[in-house]
Amino acid sequence: MKKRIFCAIVCMTLTVFATAQSGYYTREYTDRHKVRQARQWLKAGSWRHDFHKADPHKSVNITEFYEQYEKNPTQWKALFRWLADTDLKAISAGKHPIPGTQLVASVEDSKNEPLAKRNSESHYHHIDFQYVVGGTERFAVIDHETSTPKDQYKPDVIHYNYDAGRARFYDSTADKFFIFFPSDWHIAKIENDGYNQDIRVIVIKVDYID
Repeated sequence: MKKRIFCAIVCMTLTVFATAQSGYYTREYTDRHKVRQARQWLKAGSWRHDFHKADPHKSVNITEFYEQYEKNPTQWKALFRWLADTDLKAISAGKHPIPGTQLVASVEDSKNEPLAKRNSESHYHHIDFQYVVGGTERFAVIDHETSTPKDQYKPDVIHYNYDAGRARFYDSTADKFFIFFPSDWHIAKIENDGYNQDIRVIVIKVDYID
């Protein structure tokens, strides 16, 4: 009996500990049917529009991607067609309008920096689509439960105080793209573990539809 009680206490402690460590990093969907639909949609690949250079990174909220694509197909279709049709390594740095939309692709030749020099951020009206086509950029996604805003949205960006020990870090290369929705509080251009911190990244801000 004592052994059974002890085991129960250990299990409860581990469960509480795991919950405490899990954090909140992206929007959660409880509709299992919608989650299944999103996975099937992603796998079918109709969203690609001949873009096969990269896949969504594992951190991308697939259900929100699916939901936002369905609400705003014109911008997403144009985005992926532009990526498919453009030589992303040869195109000049700077801002490039995406035909048929008000979207603008920012082609940035930049450098990663130590984490302490980088700002956390999120957006209210826009989605950050980020695709590294040269070098390795490190991203972080920060935990909502241990982060607090340190300012207000100006005009569509807000920054956070956060616990670096609770952040999730991901390295981005040319075979994956990242999408940061308003619930994905993130940090970009963080120094990687290698010697080369030069990167070329394509940044496109897509309208977020409520």
